[in-house]
Amino acid sequence: MAVISLQGVGVSAGQAAGPIVRVAEPLPPPPTGPAPTDPEAEAARIGPAAEAVAGELTTRAARLDGEPKAVLETTAAMAADPALISSAEALVRDGGLPAARAVYEAAEKFAADLRALGGYLGERAKDVLDIRDRVVAELSGARPPGVPDLLEPAVLVARDLAPADTADLDPTLVLALVTEEGGPTSHTAILARALRIPAVVACAGVLELDDSLGLHIDGDTGTITVQQGPIEVHAVERSPEPTWSGPGRTADDVPIRLVANVGSAADSASAAEAGAEGIGLFRTEFCYLDAETEPTESAQRTAYSEVLGAFPGKPVVVRSLDAGSDKPLPFLTGAGTEPNPALGVRGLRLGRVETGVLDRQLAAIAGAEADSGAVVSVMAPMVATAEEAAWFADRARAAGISRVGVMIEIPAAVLTAREVFEVVDFVSVGTNDLAQYVFAADRMLGSLATLNDPWQPALLRLLATLGDAARETGFPVGVCGEAAGDPLLAPVLVGLGVTSLSMTAGALSSVGNRLASATSAQCAEAARIALRSPDPTAARAAVRESLG
Repeated sequence: MAVISLQGVGVSAGQAAGPIVRVAEPLPPPPTGPAPTDPEAEAARIGPAAEAVAGELTTRAARLDGEPKAVLETTAAMAADPALISSAEALVRDGGLPAARAVYEAAEKFAADLRALGGYLGERAKDVLDIRDRVVAELSGARPPGVPDLLEPAVLVARDLAPADTADLDPTLVLALVTEEGGPTSHTAILARALRIPAVVACAGVLELDDSLGLHIDGDTGTITVQQGPIEVHAVERSPEPTWSGPGRTADDVPIRLVANVGSAADSASAAEAGAEGIGLFRTEFCYLDAETEPTESAQRTAYSEVLGAFPGKPVVVRSLDAGSDKPLPFLTGAGTEPNPALGVRGLRLGRVETGVLDRQLAAIAGAEADSGAVVSVMAPMVATAEEAAWFADRARAAGISRVGVMIEIPAAVLTAREVFEVVDFVSVGTNDLAQYVFAADRMLGSLATLNDPWQPALLRLLATLGDAARETGFPVGVCGEAAGDPLLAPVLVGLGVTSLSMTAGALSSVGNRLASATSAQCAEAARIALRSPDPTAARAAVRESLG
């Protein structure tokens, strides 16, 4: 009998085998009618349904710690979002829609707005759609979406998994995860690594397999081997994770600052609890998302202070507003509609048009530094040239922020790195967007996930160019894309010249332990091995063999 195999992208290491258990597809769109006879009563159903979903997620979060807990708490807060609830209620009262359909359409609009922002926030659209399905199920009396209760160990197969589905998986029952969609920087990948569950994403054809089949999963290579009939269960061996309390350093005592990516006060608290040495990327967009008008400087200052307050006396890097050119934020009028927003007026480009918005944000950040006691730096996204970097640095310093940097997300900024270094104090690589622009591959498109793999040798060679330029002058280079949270890739990045790694809180311990087991010479050798590998799979395998 011919062996059937499928290929995806391995995102969490390990091998496992077992029977298929399928995660149900999302509920179909609810009907648009009939119109409610009592719109007020129908609208009044939405709030309690949303609160019930939020309560269930909060209860699950209370049983967890670290990153999984933060994920469920964040999702619960989204379920209870007053803006989403009021938008759905208005569709019932003014549009004559049933409650379930109103929630569906309101959430679709919110998700579309997030996708328009792109980047990290674009990926969070999936969370909104997960909330949509849960609230619709609550209103309809249907079984909520999510992972079925497992009685025996199995391989979970799904179109995709929402973060709330992945956060509290039981590794003793979930042998592995396989999704047809998703990418190497998705929350599924991040949480699977945190739980040490082998995982493969972007595996085309896996949903067409019969449930009676068994699967062998290789999370290192991304290969799925299909077995006809009964299969012997094999679980990955999980040795206990050694305790890590920081600070980050290699086995030969070279310091590597390990910091966290955050987007809310809850994220910041989780990062502090996990031992982060500071914040390497504070995404400020949360302050703007539900705003019809620009938040006041005072409101921004208060919001930022709540996030920074978890790290008094420690370094915090705040990213200025990274909004898209198709105007997902109503008060941004400086950019017109464009056919290709990913290559348009976004990030600092928009800040140079909307200078008042940028200046008020910089003033709020400076005020939050004074309020919180954190040691604040600010950096701009979407910077292509040294001239742009110098313009931003002058603006930020005039606002009272002494340490200024830029994101390295555009290949041109790497090629002119020496000139950029002359006008700023540090740079931080956004590997997610840098990969997108290097390969001309939409990071949101699951079918192109292989190209957006941070192990792609072409991407690593570009980082080597940046690292070589930095080493000549001792210039600090950080990485704040999800690549920084891959424990196997972290030594490679250090070997390429990276001096700080910023990641989700749940990855800190694994990355810290991995770096502590490798000398700087071993990191340099791992980098050389990865650079000469022909593809991501070969790079992972060779580096794993090298580091042991």
